[in-house]
Amino acid sequence: MALAIFDLDNTLIAGDSDHTWGDFLIKLGVVDKDEHKATNDQFYEDYLRGELDIFSYIRFATRPLTCHPLPQLHDWREQFIRDAISPMMLPKATNLLQKHRDQGDFLLIITATNRFVTEPIAELLGVDDLIATELEMRDGAYTGEVEGTPSYQEGKVTRLGQWLQQRPFDLSDAYFYSDSHNDIPLLDKVGNPIVVDGDRQLLEYAERNNWPTMSLR
Repeated sequence: MALAIFDLDNTLIAGDSDHTWGDFLIKLGVVDKDEHKATNDQFYEDYLRGELDIFSYIRFATRPLTCHPLPQLHDWREQFIRDAISPMMLPKATNLLQKHRDQGDFLLIITATNRFVTEPIAELLGVDDLIATELEMRDGAYTGEVEGTPSYQEGKVTRLGQWLQQRPFDLSDAYFYSDSHNDIPLLDKVGNPIVVDGDRQLLEYAERNNWPTMSLR
């Protein structure tokens, strides 16, 4: 059994779930349209450049989670998955997951996006486990802060290393599929790095290192 690791946003789905969640809240009227969109878009641009302040972004993105009760948040999330995420699903991604499943591989998603947003997506995709940025909770409510290390850039290496301490996998024969140059630290650690619909920086890095590339679009 090999470990097959997948980035989520713009890899297994055709879009960024975190950014889309912000747009979804705007449509619901939960957040101020102009202010939230401008800030959400700016953070996304920072991410694309590899310059995102992940802690500042999490505080911004999870502010609505701190202002509403969990039952309401879960109702909104169900609607979000149905209306915004389901259209992003990619048949080729489903086939790729099934290929690894048929090989007996262990399927793991590792994403910088927080668990609140990504857990139901991981369930929808039928993977075995999920590493996501964890959100601090206190007295049954979100605080808006990160718990532990965010799974972003080098943080993905850290979080995966912690996960591997209790599991019998070897990265020398592991796969990792990603679209983003932000994931180069982890791509460098696995025996089978594979670029999926990569951004310019990642495609250039892949070419220099003779990494395979593919598209799920």
